Amino acid sequence: MFRSLRVPNYRLYASGQLVSLTGTWMQRVAQDWLVLELTNSGTALGIVTALQFGPSLFLGLWGGILADRSEKRKLLFVTQSALAVAALMLGLLDVTGVVAYWQVLALATVLGVITAIDTPVRQSFVVEMVGPDELANAVAINSTIFNSGRILGPAVAGVMISAVGTGWAFIANALSSVAVLTALIMMRPAELFPSPPVARAAGQLRDGFRYVRSRPHLLLSMLLIFVIGTFGLNFSITAALMAKQVFHHGASGYGLLSTALAVGAVCGAVAATRRVNRPSALFLLVAAAAFSAAEIVSGLMPSLALTAVALVPTGLAMLTVTTAANASIQLGVEPTMRGRVMSLYLICFMGGTPIGAPIIGWLAGVAGPRWGLIAGGLVCLLSTAAIAALLAWQRGLRPLDVAGLVSARIHPGQPDLDPVRLAGDPLP
Repeated sequence: MFRSLRVPNYRLYASGQLVSLTGTWMQRVAQDWLVLELTNSGTALGIVTALQFGPSLFLGLWGGILADRSEKRKLLFVTQSALAVAALMLGLLDVTGVVAYWQVLALATVLGVITAIDTPVRQSFVVEMVGPDELANAVAINSTIFNSGRILGPAVAGVMISAVGTGWAFIANALSSVAVLTALIMMRPAELFPSPPVARAAGQLRDGFRYVRSRPHLLLSMLLIFVIGTFGLNFSITAALMAKQVFHHGASGYGLLSTALAVGAVCGAVAATRRVNRPSALFLLVAAAAFSAAEIVSGLMPSLALTAVALVPTGLAMLTVTTAANASIQLGVEPTMRGRVMSLYLICFMGGTPIGAPIIGWLAGVAGPRWGLIAGGLVCLLSTAAIAALLAWQRGLRPLDVAGLVSARIHPGQPDLDPVRLAGDPLP
């Protein structure tokens, strides 16, 4: 399950990421809570989230180009250092008591700009540490680490916010960056698997678009992830509003909901470490439908405890979808295009947040926080059904044939239900 950790460079990187990502999740919880303390507004929280993720929509592709052109380890050192400085600035403003909402907006935007460059570099650097044979396993372990931080971070942040305030959570995040910076310094460059650097040339941005457009399996994965990322993955808003306005709990209640979601996510990520083949289109669609249904159920729960329980399978399904899509894309792309393709994937994954976050925040303010979860799940479920119908139409399937995919595994001779072509083929 954890075979890629045998690689020394990746083991160093993974250890540093666990510490750093715990700090990142502490900051996310503290930032959301700080905004609610300053404004008590779901719309204001949605605007901050939009500004933090918005730069990925406009600058993510340039981050991908930099990833293809540059030595990724050195570039990561620069971006991680910049993220630490931004977190430290917000922490100092908060602990000195001078922080204002506009300052949170400004620093959220700065974090978003840096992240737009950092994320595609980090994503495409994984294969350079472990090689293509262990990529799927390393992607799953990355998700396990990410969501372990998602468990530890909110739990520690909830205690820290209650004890000493939000500012020290930001400072703790800045200090946690030392771990990943140390790991990058200690790596052995000779043991990396660097992709051939792409020389600077005109039209490289257009080349990335053309490459994705000519490969339907990449398009379908990105479309599915765009819908889920835009409308389904707004838990920083919905969980905070549910805890504060529906169940009337403090930061500890928000920490509980965030931790429950992360527990399920870790289970989904650990399960994904056992996956060795490239995920099929059918697998992605079923996982997306399961996530959508679980999110709707979470919004209907009558108590904080039951909502936390429902968020566990929601997190599991969420990570099943995202790790499968990530592995499918990275395993289906040429090394010299990986940075640009991953930047497009991340634009779909995070770039829709500036659209979805204000909408979900506004809806939660007008119709109640529960509808932030319920409406997000409904949009994802209907979109998944529409994508499945489009896929079935492209493959010439009759409506009832989709339900017959399971029996096709028993009777593979039926041409319309050939499981190799439908369930086993990664995407159309």
